[in-house]
Amino acid sequence: MIDKATADQLNKRASLLAIAVSGFLCILKIFAALYTGSLSVLSSMVDSLSDIIGSIVTFFAIKISSLPASENHRYGYGKIEALSALFQSAFIAASACFIIFGGIKRFKDTTSIEQTSMGLVIMMISLIATFAIIYYQKRVYRKTQSQAILADSAHYVVDIATNISIITTLLVVKYFKIFWFDSLVAILISSYLLYTAYKLAADAIRMILDVELSKEIRSQVETSITKLPFVGDIHDLRTRNIGGVYNFEFHLELDGALSLNQAHAYAHQVEDDLKKLYPRSQVIIHQEPAGIKDDRLDEKIKNKH
Repeated sequence: MIDKATADQLNKRASLLAIAVSGFLCILKIFAALYTGSLSVLSSMVDSLSDIIGSIVTFFAIKISSLPASENHRYGYGKIEALSALFQSAFIAASACFIIFGGIKRFKDTTSIEQTSMGLVIMMISLIATFAIIYYQKRVYRKTQSQAILADSAHYVVDIATNISIITTLLVVKYFKIFWFDSLVAILISSYLLYTAYKLAADAIRMILDVELSKEIRSQVETSITKLPFVGDIHDLRTRNIGGVYNFEFHLELDGALSLNQAHAYAHQVEDDLKKLYPRSQVIIHQEPAGIKDDRLDEKIKNKH
């Protein structure tokens, strides 16, 4: 992971790029939808509109989440990204329902679709631009672990399938004159949008509810700590993701004969090692003599199972 200032800059840059490209694509698709009369192209235009709104929400969410901790928000504002993801999922779901309703209504409509060649050109441009956005956002997410960027990128991943299916639809309509196929594809695209909205909302809720980080990360943290020669063991490890910033809390078992100064120095070394693994992480350590019996969270969780 990279430092917070660099991560914030990368996230903002990715959001602004997405807003600019989405705006351009939305204008193209409005023109294509009006010119061709295709419902599937219209569904893609509505999807692009949701991308614009989502990217704008993402930009402001990242701007707020990058603010330093305050008196009333001492963990910072990272979880605003999860709230932005929830908002985006709601907007995507509403857009999908709108298109599904329109698709069902027009399913038996035999009105021909005009100017499919123009529609094909515009959808190919949209496909290439969408690939470019996804590539850049994935690179940024790998460096920053931003939930907001991940949610924003999810829109464009869906757009790839959407654009390909619409290109296929226009080809079918152009060469085989199967006009109901346009409504069918619009309904299928919108159904997938509903599924995407569900996944985005589920991931955001996981962050809000402080679901533990992956077993791989927990194992890496435990190994990094327990390999140190002065560490007896650790217990009650709790982890969570606060807008791409990992939070680690645990009890560190040390030799009970150590002085307070020495115990503090050891704890500081543990914290430094963890921050080498996860540079933007927050680490909270409770030091205690090794082997003492106390009321442990690990045991409570184990007893429940």
